[in-house]
Amino acid sequence: MNKIFISILIIGSVTIAHLPLSSTAYAVGADQAEKPKRKTQLVGASVGKKVAKAFEAYGVEADDGSNVDNALVLLLDINAKKDYDVAFLNRFIGMMYAQKSDEKNAIDYLNKAVAPDILNETEQADALKVIGDLQMQVQGYKEALIAYDAWMDFTGKSDANVWMKIAQANLELKQYAKVVPAADNAIAELGDKVNQNPYVLKLNAFYERKMYKECVGVLETAVQVLPDIKLFWTQLASFYAMTENYPKSLSTLELAYKKGFLDKESEIVMLANLYAQSEIPHKAAVLLEKYIDSGVVKRDDKNVFTLANTWHASQHISKAAGYYGELAKMTNLSKHYSKQGMLLNQDEQFAKAIVALKKAIEIGVSNEGRLNQSIAESYFYLGDYKQAYVYVQKALKDPKARRTAKGWVSYIKDTAARKNVSI
Repeated sequence: MNKIFISILIIGSVTIAHLPLSSTAYAVGADQAEKPKRKTQLVGASVGKKVAKAFEAYGVEADDGSNVDNALVLLLDINAKKDYDVAFLNRFIGMMYAQKSDEKNAIDYLNKAVAPDILNETEQADALKVIGDLQMQVQGYKEALIAYDAWMDFTGKSDANVWMKIAQANLELKQYAKVVPAADNAIAELGDKVNQNPYVLKLNAFYERKMYKECVGVLETAVQVLPDIKLFWTQLASFYAMTENYPKSLSTLELAYKKGFLDKESEIVMLANLYAQSEIPHKAAVLLEKYIDSGVVKRDDKNVFTLANTWHASQHISKAAGYYGELAKMTNLSKHYSKQGMLLNQDEQFAKAIVALKKAIEIGVSNEGRLNQSIAESYFYLGDYKQAYVYVQKALKDPKARRTAKGWVSYIKDTAARKNVSI
């Protein structure tokens, strides 16, 4: 509760000069317009003088808050008799307690102030709204809703901020079905002005009820109305994925990336996964490589594995082999050395292939015969027919590799004989 606001509330009613309250520029609803205008009341002269002294004490600059305490001492000592004077005094005291962030006393005094319903229109309206705001602060959400309803009933107004608070209170009370209409009313009242809060409130209300398609609808509108809010783009992509609309999920996240909105590891990885899932592995690999190298995406075994896979899927065999080699060193798992060796063999990097395949066998593999066959082939293409023959013999011992190995035995022998090499 800021000092300027309290000053406005108080000065307009104190009878220092016995001036009536100025009219308030509210847009009153049709029902309220038919009500007779409330007669303006003034604080009695005796009470008014004492209130003026309290206000003077409040107006003294004090960083330690003693100005509020001094004002309260004077106000609490006033013995008002008339009903309006009592209500006005309770309202003033309530505002002082609000200034001290003493919500309990503030609410108590303000409730006593509005209960007789005799304050001037602006005073009554302001007090009702402040009660609602204070109840929100102390998580008295049911009581806040009562206060806001009373404020709207009294003023005939429909205010965007109040509707947002009503939506928030209902969300906190898990009354999710009531959140959406309140948020929609806020959006309607905002008109050409835009505010992300009503959309966030609607989104939460639908999400809590697992109404994911409705979440998509909210976010599709939100990104049009508030195109610069990053969160809406990434959430829209996530909800498209949750509803299995992967093409839209990809196009949305890709657009968010082009707008410069993706700066978190999870967002980059999600986009890379969507590229891979959509059979665009090259884009996935390029993206991951860029952000792993920059440090945005962790260089861990999971991400390097994805990077190796996507380079392999995009037929960049040498790059894939390199990343499988990096992964093998990270994990010391034979399957990664095996994959590296097979790819190096395919890429005709035979000497490196032999090293990786032998390392895999050393660690332990279930398909040793196949790896021995690949080692034999690598030695063959390097012109080492003697070692090729040694490893093809090892491959023959494995039933799963025997058929292929048999074909290579005679091929190795014939080639060696033709080149006058003894095996």
